[in-house]
Amino acid sequence: MILLNYFYKIQIIIGYYCLCVNAEKDNAYCQCMSKLNRQSIFHSLEEYCVVNNVKFNATSVKFEKMKKMVKINAGTYFIGTNNPIFSADGEAPKREVVLNNFYIDKFEVSNEEFMAFINATGYVTEAENFGDSFVFEGLLTQSTKDKIHKAVAQAPWWLPVKQASWQHPEGPNSNIIFRMDHPVVHVSWYDAVAYCSWMEKRLPTEAEWEVACRGGLSDRLYPWGNKLMPNNQHRANIWQGNFSTENTEEDGYKGTSPVTTFSQNKYGLHNIVGNVWEWTADWWITKHSHDRQINPVSMGRFYHL
Repeated sequence: MILLNYFYKIQIIIGYYCLCVNAEKDNAYCQCMSKLNRQSIFHSLEEYCVVNNVKFNATSVKFEKMKKMVKINAGTYFIGTNNPIFSADGEAPKREVVLNNFYIDKFEVSNEEFMAFINATGYVTEAENFGDSFVFEGLLTQSTKDKIHKAVAQAPWWLPVKQASWQHPEGPNSNIIFRMDHPVVHVSWYDAVAYCSWMEKRLPTEAEWEVACRGGLSDRLYPWGNKLMPNNQHRANIWQGNFSTENTEEDGYKGTSPVTTFSQNKYGLHNIVGNVWEWTADWWITKHSHDRQINPVSMGRFYHL
């Protein structure tokens, strides 16, 4: 499946976690930052977890979120494609995977939901600890851009903004007061795992995510079929116009859209493509085996820059 790779309208670092509930129990998984790793992500939680030395019980919150999940049945599925558009992204080859039952959230994690986690635990995100994060230049005021003299070398539309965080997506003069139903952004992988731990869930593997994204379809460009705009209707919050200088906002949004917009596939999942980037539990790799795999997990290698 080709997932609109270069059309995403994104604010770094993340919005959508695609939470699954088939976790086991191991308190090592609950700890954040230095004790978290991708090998332990599939271990389970104890009844209580500790985040920033705050002990809490996620039972009541978990109950509410469980009502907003869908079950993906165990079975044999195909992921990947033999006709990649962006080969460097590791879209090929088409390959068979066997998965166990798992549940996945219908909606991206909203600012309101993430705020509940912060209020309950006192957790501090990595962007807040670092003191800055990257923001798409089209979302910034000219006065803010005038103060910035650096950019991402291969993607100069991403600019480092001081004090940009989940509460202040475009920097200290911005807020989320009128975006509580929008996806949370500026969230690192560690932040996402800490939130999942609090919810007694976990991130999905890449294979689980793609199977959920496809919505039961095979060999289609998008979760809903092969047409970007079936019946001339927008099905995702993506870029319209000349990237990255002109956004015509034909879908109605300059930045993110509420998490409940754009129902996209037969599983009833919203914004499974578009809106924001998404974290998975395992590593992103570009070379995949043709062999049939059972519950595959990519264990890549971390390189220090």
